[in-house]
Amino acid sequence: MTSAVVVAEPVRCVECGICSYNCPMGIDVRSKARQGLPVANGYCLTCGECVARCPRGTLRFETSDVFGFVFTPEGE
Repeated sequence: MTSAVVVAEPVRCVECGICSYNCPMGIDVRSKARQGLPVANGYCLTCGECVARCPRGTLRFETSDVFGFVFTPEGE
């Protein structure tokens, strides 16, 4: 099982706020982006609106294992 989070390149962020404005859940994506922190908010839908709307291409999705291991069914 994998999970996706929104991460940013903070040096590219100009704090325009378009990401936060377009978040349907009202998450302050801008503050996380400027600090270089992942949007680790339980309300984040990972819908991609902030990623798609960022005019500088600062935001992207990054995946990781939720449990720290990859499940492989037996026989494979």
